[in-house]
Amino acid sequence: MVGTNGAGAARKRGVLSRLYTGTGAFDVVGHRKTWYISFGVLVLVCVLSIAIRGFNLGIDFTGGSQFQMPAAGAAGTITTQQVEEVFRSSVGEEPASTQSAGAGGSATILVRSEPLNPAQIASFKDAVFQQLQPLDASGQPSEQVISDSAVSGTWGGEITRQALIALAVFLVLVTIFLAFYFERAMAVAALVALVHDVVVTAGIYSLIGFEVTPSTVIGLLTILGFSLYDTVVVFDKVKENTRGLLNLTRRTYGEQANLAVNQTLMRSINTSLIAVLPVIGLMVVGVGLLGVGTLADLALVQLVGIIAGALSSLLLATPLLVDLKMRDPRFRKQAERVAARRARAAAAQSGDTGDEDLDTADDEALARELRRERAMAAAAGAPDRARPGRPQGKAGQSRAGQNRAASGRPSGKRRR
Repeated sequence: MVGTNGAGAARKRGVLSRLYTGTGAFDVVGHRKTWYISFGVLVLVCVLSIAIRGFNLGIDFTGGSQFQMPAAGAAGTITTQQVEEVFRSSVGEEPASTQSAGAGGSATILVRSEPLNPAQIASFKDAVFQQLQPLDASGQPSEQVISDSAVSGTWGGEITRQALIALAVFLVLVTIFLAFYFERAMAVAALVALVHDVVVTAGIYSLIGFEVTPSTVIGLLTILGFSLYDTVVVFDKVKENTRGLLNLTRRTYGEQANLAVNQTLMRSINTSLIAVLPVIGLMVVGVGLLGVGTLADLALVQLVGIIAGALSSLLLATPLLVDLKMRDPRFRKQAERVAARRARAAAAQSGDTGDEDLDTADDEALARELRRERAMAAAAGAPDRARPGRPQGKAGQSRAGQNRAASGRPSGKRRR
């Protein structure tokens, strides 16, 4: 029993150690077909939900009625639950949203609903005054402090239109930046990941029925920057690992890209956790303290988008980049040379196999062997003579003097 627990603890420490050291132990790129199928099914479900179910649009998009009143009443502080009960009993419908804002004497309650006719508006205001008696500035109950207004859906539509324009401009600028800073294949892979994040976030809103407000649209734009940042971090490591790869036969492009994902995996996890924690705090404040309002809407879309962005950066963008790069004949030939070298190493495993018996999953061993290979190549290409400036002994000095005499070069000594 103790041995079993010890082995389990050792395996757990081994996984955590590989996660922190990033030595390429997790084959992310090798399972890219699994990720493609998973992300493809998720995107398909989200697209179908958007097309069939649509979105639960708030009154900022559809229009409606809005009421505002002080939170101070004759019997004490008026709560959002009390206002909702009065609304249901007087109007016969559920309010779209009820939230409190402010604190102390300036606290107010805001109620939004579907468009109401004048009779329903009058009935609700009269019921609120009779049952809750909100106080005016002088501390006396007054029906005049209950204000009502009509909310037009034009404002929400204008916000959406501006957000779509901003999204298009953002994608164009991102494409140009990635194409110049990295390369075309990386730009395409990053854009696919960004589109995935937008579609999945919008699809989750459609599936679960979250209310879409202008804050939701604004929050959707903010998650694109986070997703792009995570993707750029991974791609920058891929670019570093694959520099000069065509002249080497230690790893293929896919293996080097997978190593880059492992090396940035812990950083991506930590970044996502650090980003999610304040968003969760924002949701707690928005829902628990201020009611379901602007803060909650903004935090909810960011929470969904951050999780989707982190997953797409690690499991979608890099595998897609590998498939795009492997269309290049140069990288396919390099992969063939790697396979041929490993085949020779497998065939030569009789006795001492030397450098060929190498664990390709050990990045430190690979780096050590690569340095040795370059040093041997440099030594083989050096001329067969001693370099000037090094102590060579008497024999070396006599040979150096003969060489200088034969070449007619000055010895550097002053003749007397």
